[in-house]
Amino acid sequence: METPGAPDTVTPKRGVPVATARRLLLERPGVVEGRSYGMPSFLLHGRFLARFRDDDTVLVVQLATIGERDVLMELDERSFFFTDHYRNYPAVLVRLAEVPPALLGDVLKESWKHVAALPPKRPRAKRRGRSAT
Repeated sequence: METPGAPDTVTPKRGVPVATARRLLLERPGVVEGRSYGMPSFLLHGRFLARFRDDDTVLVVQLATIGERDVLMELDERSFFFTDHYRNYPAVLVRLAEVPPALLGDVLKESWKHVAALPPKRPRAKRRGRSAT
């Protein structure tokens, strides 16, 4: 029984399949698949944007600040978290089974805007003095 005048509260659908998360990343201009720290990743102008981990159940997403991560974790602690490895790094880990699709889309959009504003990564100099003998 509804209470007259009570606002409708709709619980957002939760969970984003890996294929959908991948599509959301790759449809952003300039995003390509590549490698970062030896791991398959999504890059923008050679800079890290995101990558899957934990058997593709978690998405690591680059953020502008650690404060943004704190806000996301307060907003939805089921979806967003971090480990000690990322404690001092502006990134958030996203549980794909828990995150509402619209929220993930918003986070990826903001992440893309941040990384797109950075100067392109300069290519590393090739190592000299090593021969393939």
